[in-house]
Amino acid sequence: MTIAPAPLEDWLRERYFTAPIDISSSGVENYTVDEVLGLAGQDASALGGIIFRDSHSLGSAPLRQALAERFGVQPDQVMATQGSSEAIYLTMHALLRPGDEVVVPTIAYHALDRIAAEIGCRLVRWEIRTKEGLVDNLDELLTLIGPSTRMVVLNFPHNPTGATVSAEQQESIVAACAAGGVWLAWDGAFRELVYDAAPLPEPVCRYERAVSFGTLSKAYGLPGLRVGWVLAAPEVLAACVRLRDYLSLALSPLVEAVAVHAVEHASELLGPKLSQAEANRTLLLDWLEAHDGLVQAEPPRGGVTAFPLVKSLDNTTALAQRLEREHGVLVVPGSCFDAPRHLRIGFGGPETELRTGLDRLAELLSGLSH
Repeated sequence: MTIAPAPLEDWLRERYFTAPIDISSSGVENYTVDEVLGLAGQDASALGGIIFRDSHSLGSAPLRQALAERFGVQPDQVMATQGSSEAIYLTMHALLRPGDEVVVPTIAYHALDRIAAEIGCRLVRWEIRTKEGLVDNLDELLTLIGPSTRMVVLNFPHNPTGATVSAEQQESIVAACAAGGVWLAWDGAFRELVYDAAPLPEPVCRYERAVSFGTLSKAYGLPGLRVGWVLAAPEVLAACVRLRDYLSLALSPLVEAVAVHAVEHASELLGPKLSQAEANRTLLLDWLEAHDGLVQAEPPRGGVTAFPLVKSLDNTTALAQRLEREHGVLVVPGSCFDAPRHLRIGFGGPETELRTGLDRLAELLSGLSH
């Protein structure tokens, strides 16, 4: 089997490191090692005694305990992974087989649908429609969950649109999956980065065939740490370990030590970045309103990305290339999500960078419309 390319990673692979102004990212502004350790009253010297022996296949006991306490599950329901990408890859290969029917959103982060396709599953696509950033066609999703469905894969708050579901809608999804014994794979990368409501409940706490993915890369500002997790029943994690034995084996104990501090002091890490994101979100919403003749988007209710449609273009790839080449501004063309008329704009970084990037994008868009 050959897995399809990941267009988002292909787009960002070099540009992410060279573009002077980045308004493409789906995460908040990054923390330093000293900032994370400082929350625990320590500095880098505290890491000097770590022995570089192999870690446990499921992750170190302190890290699993910290994640369990954070999300209200038991430690034996936690596996720490190399980012959420490994968590998704291991889980889907553990639970899916060729020919399985899998319900996925039409616009999705590549790992959430292309891995299932690579396995040989039959994808049933749900086209998300929203009103003011809240899913408006949940009934259509529920009708797609039938006797042949093996798994439903969802990502809320959604990347790249920032749309989400209410807690009541999430409960309807869980109930529909439970009625048919369907696996629910829930990507909660942006669970704790929300603006108009409390974070959605953890589905693993309410349904034994739910599997949740999380990461320190998005809301926590620690993408370079490469720490994610999967929350699931112990037997699912045991199947993931069998696959991991042929891939990454385990995390680094150095990485796990920093991650423990991050999770134990999550609220202190999340608070400042959420405040920054809220202020930037207001700036972005004002920009969208001021340029509604050029672009169209609903307000993101979670995460730090918006996905505006560019009204004058059928494909934004050339626009994104020109924006980077002539103006030094990085965005993501919608073709990376099979939605070529759109752009992904990230608003989790510094306010001055966002403002400059949006001004240069507006200048370029205005030139196209004349």
